[in-house]
Amino acid sequence: MVLPPQATEKTRAALLKESKWGVGDRVTVRFLEGDPDLRRRVRNVAEEWTGEKMANLSFRFVDSGPADIRIGFEQGDGSWSYLGTQCRQIPPAERTMNYGWLTSSSSDDELRRVVLHEFGHALGLIHEHQNPNRPIAWNRRAVIADLSGPPNNWDPATIEHNIFKRYDPRSVSATPTDPDSIMMYPIPARWTTDGFSADLNSELSDTDKEFIRDAYPW
Repeated sequence: MVLPPQATEKTRAALLKESKWGVGDRVTVRFLEGDPDLRRRVRNVAEEWTGEKMANLSFRFVDSGPADIRIGFEQGDGSWSYLGTQCRQIPPAERTMNYGWLTSSSSDDELRRVVLHEFGHALGLIHEHQNPNRPIAWNRRAVIADLSGPPNNWDPATIEHNIFKRYDPRSVSATPTDPDSIMMYPIPARWTTDGFSADLNSELSDTDKEFIRDAYPW
C-alpha cells in the first residue's frame, strides 16, 4: 500500500512539493504489459483525478515510445508508484508504477481503490498517515507485531519507511490528516495510543477532490 494555503476544517491532504507537476502539464502514460480490458479499466479510473473539476493537467496514454509513467502488472511485486515527477529520474525501460495483484478478474471496487491510490502518488501525493501536520500516536509495538508477521512479513526497515516515517513539514503542502482520503492506509484502533483509526477507502474523499483542485488550479 505512499500519503493550498487556505485550509478549512475539512481540507486535509499532503503533497510532496519537489515532485509536483506543472499546472497544465500533459503527462504521458504507457502500459508495458497487461490485458487490453484491464488497461482500459485502469485508464478510466486514473482519469478521474483530472478534468475541469479536478486537477488541471492531463494524462496522455501512448502505445509506444517514451512516457513519463510506465505501468506494469508484475504479480507478487506489490502495487506501488514513484511520487510525481520522480518518475523522470527512472531509466526509460523500467516501470514507474506497478499493480502486483490486479488482474482482469479483479472487482471494480478493488481496482478503483488501488488505481486511485497509485495515481494519487503519481500526482505527488504522499501516504496520508505520513502527513506531518497531524502526527499519528502510533502504538509501535502493536504495529510491528502485526506487520512483521503474515501476510506482510515486513522487516523493521520496511515498517519504519512505510508506516512511521514522517515528512519534513517544509517539504510538503499539507493540512491536518484526513482519515477518509484515498491516500490513507487502513489503520486499526489498536495501532494507535489514542484510538485513532481509518477504514479501507475506495473512493476519492471530498477533501481529496478539493485539495487536488487547489494543488493544480484552473
